[in-house]
Formats: sequence, C-alpha cells, structure tokens
Amino acid sequence: MKNEYENDEPYIKGELINLIFNNEENFYTVARVKIHATNVEISEKVVAIVGTLPKLDEEHLYTFFGKLTDHPKFGVQFQVSHFEKEMPKTTEGIIRYLSSDRFKGIGRKTAEAIVNKLGEQAISKIIEDKEVLKKIPSLNNEKIQLIHDQVIENQGIEQVLIELYKFGFGAQLAIKIFQTYKDETLQVIRSNPYQLIQDVEGIGFAKADTLGQAIGFTKDQPERIHAGCLHIVHEVSMQEGHVFINKANLIEEAISLLSDQSFSIVMKEVEKQLLYLEEEGKLIVEGDHVYLPSLFYAEKGLVTNISELIKNKDHIEEFPEAEFLKAIGETEEDLKIEYASSQKEAIKTALQSSIMILTGGPGTGKTTVIKGIVESFAKLHGLSLNKKDYGKNNPFPIVQVAPTGRAAKRMAEATGLSAETIHRLLGWKGGHTGFEKGEDNPIEGKLLIIDEASMVDIWLANQLFKSLPNTIQVILVGDEDQLPSVGPGQVLSELIHSNVIPTVNLVDIYRQSKESSIIQLAHSMKEGQLPIDILEAKPDRRFFSCHQDQVVTVIEQICTNAINKGYTAKEIQVLAPMYRGNAGIEALNLKLQNIFNPKKEKQREMLFGEVTYRVGDVVLQLVNNPDENVFNGDRGEIVAIIYAKENIEKQDQIVISFDGIEVIYTKQDLNQITLAYCCSVHKSQGSEFPIVIMPIVRGYHRMLRRNLVYTGITRAKEYLILCGEVKAFQTAVDQQNEMKRNTLLKEKLINQTDLNLRVIDPHL
Repeated sequence: MKNEYENDEPYIKGELINLIFNNEENFYTVARVKIHATNVEISEKVVAIVGTLPKLDEEHLYTFFGKLTDHPKFGVQFQVSHFEKEMPKTTEGIIRYLSSDRFKGIGRKTAEAIVNKLGEQAISKIIEDKEVLKKIPSLNNEKIQLIHDQVIENQGIEQVLIELYKFGFGAQLAIKIFQTYKDETLQVIRSNPYQLIQDVEGIGFAKADTLGQAIGFTKDQPERIHAGCLHIVHEVSMQEGHVFINKANLIEEAISLLSDQSFSIVMKEVEKQLLYLEEEGKLIVEGDHVYLPSLFYAEKGLVTNISELIKNKDHIEEFPEAEFLKAIGETEEDLKIEYASSQKEAIKTALQSSIMILTGGPGTGKTTVIKGIVESFAKLHGLSLNKKDYGKNNPFPIVQVAPTGRAAKRMAEATGLSAETIHRLLGWKGGHTGFEKGEDNPIEGKLLIIDEASMVDIWLANQLFKSLPNTIQVILVGDEDQLPSVGPGQVLSELIHSNVIPTVNLVDIYRQSKESSIIQLAHSMKEGQLPIDILEAKPDRRFFSCHQDQVVTVIEQICTNAINKGYTAKEIQVLAPMYRGNAGIEALNLKLQNIFNPKKEKQREMLFGEVTYRVGDVVLQLVNNPDENVFNGDRGEIVAIIYAKENIEKQDQIVISFDGIEVIYTKQDLNQITLAYCCSVHKSQGSEFPIVIMPIVRGYHRMLRRNLVYTGITRAKEYLILCGEVKAFQTAVDQQNEMKRNTLLKEKLINQTDLNLRVIDPHL
C-alpha cells in the first residue's frame, strides 16, 4: 500500500467501515477501518483500531497514529495514540456535511447560507464564536444555539484532541480536559492554559507551561508566576509531605522554576504575585509560612478539635481504684493472660482519658492492651460486647478503625470486634462529594480506637476529629518509627511529642515475641544498630548476600523454592522501595507473574498497557472505591475475565475478589489496579504477610532510610528473607529517617492547651 511518510511515526489512513464500540463517557472506541495508506507492515485491507477517540464519522478520512499490536484474543489491532481528521475541503463538501443528518434543523438551504457567508472555515468559526451565526439573517437565537451546540458536539472534541496532540497531550489527558470545560475548552486553553493545573488531574506545571509557551504566553506573565508558585506549594505537600513551605524557600524555588538560560524572573515580581495569590485566597500566608488553604484549615481544625477533646472530661465517669483493678482482673481471667504493670498502666490511662496514645514497636503487646481496654471499658460501664444486643437506635459503643482495609481486617481478627476503614466510617463518597460525617453529623459511639495511626495524614485526621461527638473517648495506636503518612503531615509523631496527650510507650518485648528474630532485628534497627548475626540463618529469618544485578535472579529462585514447598502468591509478598530499575517493582512484578501465574493453555488474559492480566493474578487496588467497599492498598485476586462479546455491556471485564468482595472492572478501570507480587513498602503498610522477601541494594540509595526498611521488615509475620548487600542495609540503619516535615501541629497544640503531660513510660 502507498507509504506517504516513510520516516514518520506509524500511521494508518482510512475510512470507517463500522463502529464496534464507543463509550460516551471516556471515549474508548473499537472500530473497523478500511486502509487507504499506511507505513506499517500489514497485509490486510481492513484493520481493527482501538483507543480513546470521539465518535467517528463515516463520511471522513482519518489518519490514525500509534502502533500495531497483536491481541491474545482479538488478533491484530492498531492501538491509536492520536489522530487527524480530514474535513471536507470544498464548498460543496462542507455544505453536504452541514446538511447531513448529523445536524438537526440544518437543511441544504441553511447550510448554503452559512458557507456562503462564513466560507470554507465555517465550522471552526462557529466553534470559536457562535455569534458569527448572527450574520445569517434567517437564523434566530434559538436556531443559532442549536447549530452551535451540535457543531460543538460533533466537532469540538475532535478539534480539542487534535490541537492538544500537537502539544504532546495524550488522548486520555486531552479527554479529561474536554470533559472539564466542554465547549469552553479551546477558550480556556487560549486565555489561560495554566488554569488546567488546578482543574484537571494529571496536568502539572511543565505540561501547562509547554502549552502556554506554544500559544504565546510570556515568561513573566502573571498567570505563569501564579501557576509556578501554586505548583511548588502543592508539590512540597504531596511529594514531600510538608504542610507548609517557608516563604523564602518558595521564592527561591519559584525563581529557579520560572527562569532559564535566556530569562531570569525578578524577585519583586514573585513577591508581588504571591501577595495577589494571598489576597485571592489561593494561598494562606501565616508569618513566614505559606500553606495551601486546605492544609492550613486542616491543621487549624485538628488543633482546635484535639484541644477541646483534651479539655472536655466531663463525660468521663470516675471509678474508684478498686473497681479498675477488679475490671482488669476479670479481663485477665476472661482472656487467660496476665498483664505486666506497664500494660495495666496503659489500660487504666485509656479508661481515664478523653484521648490517649498507645505506642510501641512490634512484640510489645499493643494488641493485647487494646483487648484489655475494650474488655475493661465494657465491664466498668456495664456494656455488652455482643452486637446482637444493639440496634439502629442503640449503636454499638466500641468503634474500631484503621487507614486501610487490610489493617482494619487485622484489627478485627485481633480483637474479635468489627473494624472498618476511616473513610468508610466517615461515609466517604469520593470526588468532590466528600464525607457524610462531620460537625453537623457526628459518628456514634463511646470509645473510638484508631489503629496504625502513623498512616493518617493531616487532612484525614482533621475530618475524623471534627466528626467526633463530645461524649467519646479516643485511643490512637501506632508505631512512630514506621513510615509517616503518604499524605501531608506527621500527625502521630507530632501528637506524641507535643506532650499534651497522655501517652503510654510500651517497650518490653514479651516472651513469645522474644523468640522472634524478626522482632529482635526491628528493635535493633530502632536503636540504630545492625545485629552482628545478620548473615546467620535463623528459624524465621535469612539474609542472602548478592550484588544488585543478581537480586532478581535470587528472588526468582527463592519464590520458585517456596512454590515447590507448597506456598502460594497470597502468602508471599516481595517488597521493594522503588518502581524503576532492574530491581524495581515493575520489573519484579513481571518476573514474578511468570513464576506464580505463568501463561497456561486456554487461560484467560487481558492486555492493558504493558501488562497482561491473567485469571489467578494477585493485584493491588490503587485508589479508594467506597461504592464497592474497596480501598487503596487492598489486595485481591483476579477470579474471572469476561470478554466483550460475552456480556450485554459489550466491554471486556475483569472480576477481582477482595477477601470475598467481588468487583467488576472494565478495561478503562484497570488504571486502578496493578500486579501485587511485588509492591512498595508504603503500599504494604498496615498489612502483614506470612512471608516477606525484601531486596536491599545500593541502587535504592535514595530510599535507604531506617523507617522505610523498618516498616518493610515488620510486615513479616512468620518468615523474613532479605537479599542484597549488607552495606546497603547498614546504610539504611545508619540513615536517620527522612527530613522532618514542615508542620506546626505540635507547636499550635502546645500554645492552645494549658497542659503539658509527661509521656508515661515505666522505663524513663
């Protein structure tokens, strides 16, 4: 076939034969196209095209750019990345197009009048400004609006896509932009492309700046400076976890971002535009600290609500010492355990406090203490722990929550009482809908226990604490030596070090835990030490010494041996700190998939991007999906793949089971999941696995921090396998945890309360 552009990217030029599928929401399209010209190796005259496309028109020629793929089920397809459309080039062609059945109310006569007046650029002129139609005497305002809306519907999305493709925007991102602004898309792009940063998820400063420079924005334009400053404040919050940035640092970083070899931004201009952003309420400046508004009010709100909780003790019933001892004694009998003095002190402190923190490393008995608190609380208040004794008007008094579904499940298994995610408790609806629970609609309960509190960021903490009734007691449980929250702030650490909340720090490792070399290793790391016997094989721990280029092979061998011994992918979790590189998460996942779930004859699979998902694969949920009761960090298994021709929706579907909860994903939803044979330490937080395999090599240098490796090794419940370089492990142990995050939670709590309580630690 004719090859028009020998050196250009792969393309197929052709006309639509039939439209197989077009999703009107996300524009995912499958169609058959007759090929007129191409530069790809293909013998057929007709090919299936797939991609993010508007509804295609049978009367037009299209040039599709992308790559030829071989689908495991549907055969040869052309995966479209972007396209061009050939509009009618003659006056007669445009008249025929406008008078076609695609446009209601435009007959031949009206089409002729429009083209005669507006010329061969009629369609683009109508899209840019409907007022041009007023030049046509026969059209009233209602008809003008109708014609404009239909032209936008038929051509607007195509023009937007084509224009954005020129500036390097992919199809899905271009669709997001169009869905945000609709018929105002081109107007917004041309008037202030930097607005896209705030309105469209996935567009950062670099993308918007490329667009801005391309359409003629100057480098000192106020809109560009605004966008640069907002981008910096947002990035330090989302990427580094800071609640604010110092003003001087912001100005310095803005000058660096906005300047280049040919242009230097003036400091006074940045300061001037910062003042404007403050006046507009887009940034909040408090002294030398610059906040995103949501973070400023989250910090302020959390301080206010915790201070009120500390001071509000009227609802806490006082009991004689004898009754405390009796309740704890009966609890010991019921649970068949004997509490140490520090554990009894923790239980008593919790029962007497409106808010209390229980902290400590692995094996120190935090879960045992929680059970004691719950049982003793029920005995002192004459409460039943049987859910059958409660109903709609009499809610269960003990509320247990954790940041992730896996952590909530662990909590429920440990205490015997139900537990749920914080998002579920608060009625998270997703998107801009927000939470059901708040100041005007508080949660119900008498005792709230928040497990894995180190994972809670300042936004979620604020939402939770402002949703509490005045009569509740709160216990935060966590290990501050673990990684801080993914989101901004370091709430648990700040609350502990404010010394205004009663805090019990459990340090004793109990008999059963003392037998665990994993727990001994964790506590050595807390003290900044690496055990001298790190290379010795232990009943529950091994270290395989190898170089970075050997790590993948070693992990493959370990997993193959584990499979031969009867272990499954659900029982083994490989943890790595980085996504890229030959020993990164992405590379390891593909290798491990072929070990745990290799391709079998007649096994169903589905290609998405560079990953082929198969029935039996273990996957990880990446976003919260409250409607399906599935949350970020949940681990599931693909139990079925249903092809488009087999269901009424005519879409490929994947069915994933999350501990019995089955969720259906269409192909367009698959960016919500990823293979989970290997995952990041952050994503594993709040979970435990029978076997953890963790590579530690110098190639992870940026991520070799004590709290990250500590968090990873404490995910191992029964057996820990480390592999890599001992020197890299020593570097991680020596490396103090990541730079302290910018937050004033501790200082503001101290200033707002007149309390200064000691940390309750029998060893101090």
